[in-house]
Amino acid sequence: MAPSGPGSVRRRCRRVLYWIPVVFISLLLGWSYYAYAIQLCIVSMENIGEQVVCLIAYHLLFAMFVWSYWKTIFTLPMNPSKEFHLSYAEKELLEREPRGEAHQEVLRRAARDLPIYTRTMSGAIRYCDRCQLIKPDRCHHCSVCDKCILKMDHHCPWVNNCVGFSNYKFFLLFLAYSLLYCLFIAATDLQYFIKFWTNGLPDTQAKFHIMFLFFAAAMFSVSLSSLFGYHCWLVSKNKSTLEAFRSPVFRHGTDKNGFSLGFSKNMRQVFGDEKKYWLLPIFSSLGDGCSFPTCLVNQDPEQPSTPAGLNSSSKNPENHQFPAKPLRESQSHLLTDSQSWTENSTNLGKGKAGMSNPALTMENEN
Repeated sequence: MAPSGPGSVRRRCRRVLYWIPVVFISLLLGWSYYAYAIQLCIVSMENIGEQVVCLIAYHLLFAMFVWSYWKTIFTLPMNPSKEFHLSYAEKELLEREPRGEAHQEVLRRAARDLPIYTRTMSGAIRYCDRCQLIKPDRCHHCSVCDKCILKMDHHCPWVNNCVGFSNYKFFLLFLAYSLLYCLFIAATDLQYFIKFWTNGLPDTQAKFHIMFLFFAAAMFSVSLSSLFGYHCWLVSKNKSTLEAFRSPVFRHGTDKNGFSLGFSKNMRQVFGDEKKYWLLPIFSSLGDGCSFPTCLVNQDPEQPSTPAGLNSSSKNPENHQFPAKPLRESQSHLLTDSQSWTENSTNLGKGKAGMSNPALTMENEN
């Protein structure tokens, strides 16, 4: 067994420190359960009907809150599949080539059959030196997790996990149910808070719990409402937090709405096609996280127009901006209900290796 050095000790200490926000939220949640269910409902409420209704509604919100929070914490972030990793020969070739055009040529050959459309700010292939892989669209390297995360939104210290493709729906539900939880507590606790504040009830042990519970619920309601509203806006635009701060770069240039397919389809990408699963912390997002439909490849009627700078391929096929790469089958069906087909592109898709999905209309790049 190898001796543990100072580096490994520091890593263990950091792992422990990363769990402090989660422990804090868990302790606060445990105290809120005691304060509301015991001190407020059982001790302070005199009306039996009010007790029953409040306890049933509270436990329902509490269960959904804990379930979604648990799923957000313990759902492992998804990493790029093996096809995006370089082969041993390609890695050796990259090490021999200096940074520059030769280096990019190796990456371009490796990415030739991959469904990627985004580039760096300089127009180069997005490559992670740390993980030694070509980054799929919307994938970013997390310095805390030290790995590339598919459709990374951000690293959240309150869940000690990266929020990305695999758990973004759970994170949204966690925000929604925590907001409802706090609003419900504040609304049902308000009248007892006022009575204790005005000395309308006897000064008992419940006074501290009920008064502090109202302050905590009201304070968290304000912060959670702004955060939840912001992420609802991100979902409606099909953006991640990282993409909101730095727009994705395509071959024609930067486009902040490059992945937006319209409100309804943007919602379905995160929550899935079956509405019965939307409110449950069960994974139902569409796709595999490695490829995404983009309005720049397949125009959607919900999009206003072609982005500025993108020439029509029908007018000048030699200047087509994107390579003929297939989207995953589970992703491209979002685009099938508004496609315009051409016989030549359909035949091309059937005859070309790797173009197994004929649901895409993309012209061959000369």
